[in-house]
This record gives sequence, structure tokens and C-alpha cells, in this order.
Amino acid sequence: MILLNDPRTRRRRLGVAAAAAGLLSALLTAGPAVATPDPGDGPAASEKVSGSVRAEVRDAIADGDIPGQDEIVHSANIEHLANIPKDVLPGTNSDLAFQGKYAFAGNYDGFRVFDISNPKKPRTVAQVLCPGSQNDISVSGDLLFLSTDSSRSDDSCNSTSQPATEKSSWEGMKVFDISDKRNPKYVAAVETACGSHTHTLVPERRNVYVYVSSYAPNAAYPDCQPPHDGISIIKVPRNAPEKAAVVSFPVLFPGEGPDGGGNPGAPANPGVTKTTGCHDITVLPSEDLAAGACMGDGILFSIKDPEHPKVVDRVQDNVNFSFWHSATFNQKANKVVFTDELGGGVAATCNAQTGQNRGADGIYDIVGRGEKSKLVFRNYFKIPRHQADTENCVAHNGSLIPVKGKDLMVQAWYQGGISVWDFTDSDRPKEIAYFERGPLSTASLVTGGSWSAYYYNGYIYSNDIAKGFDVLKLSDRRTDPAKRVRVGELNVQTQPDYFG
Repeated sequence: MILLNDPRTRRRRLGVAAAAAGLLSALLTAGPAVATPDPGDGPAASEKVSGSVRAEVRDAIADGDIPGQDEIVHSANIEHLANIPKDVLPGTNSDLAFQGKYAFAGNYDGFRVFDISNPKKPRTVAQVLCPGSQNDISVSGDLLFLSTDSSRSDDSCNSTSQPATEKSSWEGMKVFDISDKRNPKYVAAVETACGSHTHTLVPERRNVYVYVSSYAPNAAYPDCQPPHDGISIIKVPRNAPEKAAVVSFPVLFPGEGPDGGGNPGAPANPGVTKTTGCHDITVLPSEDLAAGACMGDGILFSIKDPEHPKVVDRVQDNVNFSFWHSATFNQKANKVVFTDELGGGVAATCNAQTGQNRGADGIYDIVGRGEKSKLVFRNYFKIPRHQADTENCVAHNGSLIPVKGKDLMVQAWYQGGISVWDFTDSDRPKEIAYFERGPLSTASLVTGGSWSAYYYNGYIYSNDIAKGFDVLKLSDRRTDPAKRVRVGELNVQTQPDYFG
């Protein structure tokens, strides 16, 4: 159905109390596709909520302030074309990548390949079992890249969980040959310090550079020692991916002592996560620029020399940002949108108590050029619809919608759904479309919702943690020009020059 009630009314009426307040929770993990998950890789348990919260959620649904359990609602300019439920990979659905008529969907148990030549009827062409959270995914030519950020017994796709305190444990990057989309072949693995939570490709003609983001070092972990204030850079020869290797580890936050030079977090900055690496990096190769979302810091750096990136500016928000999660450039490369993953993606933060400036996007203008560029804060954006305290909701992965002269973006908000918003005026961002489901549960906080929502060749594709793969059609005069823009490949963290 289409929900036409004014979202501003929902904001006023649904004032449920938030349980999460500025601490990073552990990201949800899920086990391999076997009957009993390995220890440490099991799904996060649902979180009990109070009787008063359960009653308030039921009342809000009855009053029409939020959708009913599993009910789909959306703005009039969005059409839900298709949903493909999870199949043999029961783990958490994660990120998406695209190439030609194919979409590649990460899952904590491996990845799935869809034929999207008919967006109304996507077809599964392959499902690859290869457990290891988060299985962040990218593609370039005949190569597919998969991040492993959980401690495993070895680098194979048959590995099991193993404590990070054991030297023999493995985490890092896996590389597959996808020349045959129906039969991907595992061809290489590279171990990286602290694993690979996410990764970003800097593709060149002969090689692909992979910027590996990881964090949370511990003196008890042999392969993840503090300080850990940099990124691993892997060089992958296209014609010989088996020779992939780490070629550098640039320190982005130089500093003396075991804590390095990043944001110290609490107690100096209460509610802010200490910087011990980066969570995600987005590159804009056409401008030799990259933006890093690095826990307690946001950075802008030059990638003219891809093996030796250079930080040109660094910002913090110790009032409203808890965990710098991801970044998106606008097409003109004069803005960056950073996201704050308050509560680690498993908390209810889209409510009256949290407010509109926390767990939100931060819009920064880029002032100046090249190595003299500076990031200047302008405003926050957060979805204008409160969610229930049984719904995990916070700013998450999104992409540009390519329209000349406009800054438009589609973005996932976990159980807050999918939002399309306009930040052409950095000071006055506004939502122009949305899609969401009602809570997975009205009795407890169950993790779910859209992990990634991206615009690709005329459609919006979403990987929902629990519900599977969704396809949406957006019909709006403000976004319709984007339907004429086509790209052959899209890894959202490697932003294309749509109009170059």
C-alpha cells in the first residue's frame, strides 16, 4: 500500500523512548550455512524491550503513526517492483555491487549473483557459500572482491570460527574470478591486519588497488596490534590475481604512543568512538580524491599516488557524531556526505529522544582545491519519520542519483527503510521519496532492514538484512533525468564520473 499521511505528523505523535545513546554496539554477525553456527558467528539475539514500549508500539501502529508489522509503505513516487527472499545463504545480507546486467549481493555466509536484465523479475544465477562477516563486496572486470572481518581457521571457504588470539587465525581479502557469472571461482586470498571490515577499489588498467578498512586492535590479537591508525593497500594484477599482495600500510593518523593520533574518544570526547582505523573509504578517481569515515574522524585525502595516499584535511564532530561510518561525494566534488552509525546499526535511534542531529548524515562543503581543500560543515539530514523502539534505524549505505546540476541521493536506514533526498542546497536538505516496512517485531528489537540502497541504471536496488533483495522504481521529475545515464559497472565506494 501507499502511505500518504504527512510524515511530519508521525514525527510529532510517535515519541517512543530510545534505548541507545552514543555507544557503538557490535555489528550483527551470522553463521555459515550449516545447521549449527560456529561459536562467535551466531546471529545477535533480539533485545527485549519494556512492556510500556511494546504498548506504545502497538498504539502507534493502531493510530497509523507507523506501519504495521512487515507492512510495506512508500511515497507515491516509488513503486516496489520485486522482492527476492534469502535462499540457501541464511546469514545477514550486506553490500551490493553491479556489472552489466548483474547485481552481486554480499551475505555473511557468502554472496549471491542476480540477473537484473528484467528488474521486475530478477533471477538468481549463482549462490556462493564462503562464510566470513561482513563479506563486503566489489567487482572490477573479471574479478570479485570479498572482505572477511571475522577470525577464521584458514582462508578457505570451508573455514570455521577461531579466536583472534590464535596466531594461525585468518582475516582479510578474498578474490574470485567471475568471468563465468554462473560459476565464480575462488582464486586468491590476502591476509590483512585486523581483517577487512570494508574495502574500496582504485582500479587501473593493469592492476586493481584495494584499500582495506579495519579497526579495533587489541594487544591480545597477534595480527591486530595497536595502534592501528592506517589502511592496508593491496595490489592485484588483473592478469595474475594470485599474486595479490599488500604493498603499503599508510598511517592516516600519526601520533606517539600506543593510541596513535586519531580521535581519543571517551573520556575526552564522551559518546564518541575512539579512532583505531577507518570504517569505510569512498574514492572519486576522476578527481584523485578520497573521503574516509574513520570512527571518530572524517578525512579528505589525495590518491594521486594510489599506493601512498596523502591526508589533506581532517574533521571531527564531538557533539553529534558517534561513529563516522561512510562517505559520499557529490558529482562536482565540492561536497561530501558523511554518515554517523550511532548504535552500530543494531539500536533504535530514529526517535524523538535521539533527535534529528544524531545518527544522521553530516553535509560538508569542500572549500579550495587539491591539497589545500578544507571540509566545512553545513547541516545534518535525517529521515523525517520516527521509527519504533523495536526497529534498528540509523544512517547507512547510499549512492548518488546522477542528475546534472543536482545533488540527489538514495540511502538505506536499516528498518527506517530507504530515503531519497536532495542536498543541492547544503543548508536545507530535504527528503523527496521513501520506502519502508513496518517493524519485524513489536515485542523486541530485532535487527533487520535495508543495509544498502543504490541507484543503478534507472532503478533502486536494496539488500535487506532479513527480507532479501528489493527492486524499486522511482518516478519523479527531479530524478527522471538519471534514467538516461548508464554505467557498465558500479561499486558505490568507487564513484564514477557520470558526466565526464
